[in-house]
This record gives sequence, structure tokens and C-alpha cells, in this order.
Amino acid sequence: MLKTFSKSDIGKKRKVNQDSVFTSEVAVGGLPDLFIVADGMGGHAAGDFASKTAVETMVETIMGCDGSDPKDILAKGIAAANETVYRKSSEDKALEGMGTTLVASCVMDGILYVANVGDSRLYLLRDDEIRQVTMDHSLVEEMVRKGIIARESARNHPDKNKITRAVGVADTVEPDYFTVDLEDGDYVLMCTDGLTNMLEDSKIRTVISAARDIPDAAIKLVDTANARGGRDNISVVLIKYEK
Repeated sequence: MLKTFSKSDIGKKRKVNQDSVFTSEVAVGGLPDLFIVADGMGGHAAGDFASKTAVETMVETIMGCDGSDPKDILAKGIAAANETVYRKSSEDKALEGMGTTLVASCVMDGILYVANVGDSRLYLLRDDEIRQVTMDHSLVEEMVRKGIIARESARNHPDKNKITRAVGVADTVEPDYFTVDLEDGDYVLMCTDGLTNMLEDSKIRTVISAARDIPDAAIKLVDTANARGGRDNISVVLIKYEK
């Protein structure tokens, strides 16, 4: 059984919320449930349009998918989202160059299936530990993996927001895929960088652990990020898995 709650907030500095969120605890096409977080990029309303279009296209595509392979279904959804955003950016000068991050997941038979493009993240919280499951597609993350900079330096690096992969910026995109065997009481957190730029992983874990329930935890994550400056839009999807 899944208990879920989502919240998206414009933050303290932005005039437009370019994040988009979708959650469904019931079946969507061939998936028993579906959760998506996207963070758009582009001038004016282009980022907002990119994330909204990507999420809507992915959901619509998955609704038409049958079969029993979650990875394949997620892949089809992301491919369709990429094609639609890319085509619309090519057709409209005002939308040129737009794109969006995207992290999507579903739970089937106790297994969490995850797909991501960009630097929106999915975390697993188990007992007193927090682990980032996804890997950021960012310039700074590549520098860390290559040993050019230390992990501790990445958080405040001036290029930390430069992503290397996004939905809709080219005619094709290659997501990363992950699976996690869930245990009773596990929490899954999906979020945009408006949260992770404001809160360290350890703080995220502390806020969730101290909360009364799922809604309280999600709301307090957003409130804490805003209290620390709220420099970007903040979106979170929090899931608790119970057998």
C-alpha cells in the first residue's frame, strides 16, 4: 500500500512556477501507479510550458500503453514527451530552446521503478538513512565522477545548475533507469532542485523523520526550503510504502 502527498510551490524569488507534478495511486495504463516531477527551463513561459507539456504527454502516452514491463512503459512515455516538447520548441520561436528535467517512478509488486533525465532527484529513506537513487545529469556531477572536484565542493559550485541532459532539447533523449526492492516503512522522495539546493540530504532526512505524517513532512520540506531563501520553485512528491 502506498501513502502519498505532493506539493509544488513558486518559492520566494521566482515569478512563475516552472515545475509540474503528477501523482496517481491508481492504475495509469499498464502501470499500477505513477509519479512524475518535472522542472522546466526556458525564458518567459517556456519552462512552464515545457514541464507541463512533458508531464501531460507522458501521462497520455502511458494511458494508452498495455504490457507488464514498467521500464518499457516509462521509456515510451519519456520518448513521447521528448518528441512533443522538441517539436513544439521548433514550431514556435517563443519556445525555442525550452526543455525540462523529469523524474518518474512507479511501484509494482514491491519494486520501485525509476527513470530520470536531468537533475530532479529521487531519494530512498530507510530507517535513519537517506540515499539518492538517481544520478544528476549535470556538469558538476560529471566533474565529481571524473575526480575533477570533490563531492563536498559540488553543492556551491558556480556551474551546479548546468544540466547535461534534458527532455525536449534534442530529437532524442536517453533516460537513466533504476530499480529498488522496497521494504515496509520505506519513504520515497521525488523533488526538484529548488529543494535540494536549499536543504542538505541530512536535513531532508531530519525533517521527514520528525514529521507527524506524509502531508506534514512534504509541507515542512517546502516551508524549510522557503525559510532558507526559496531561490527557486520547490516541488516534492513523498511516498510511504507499507506492505
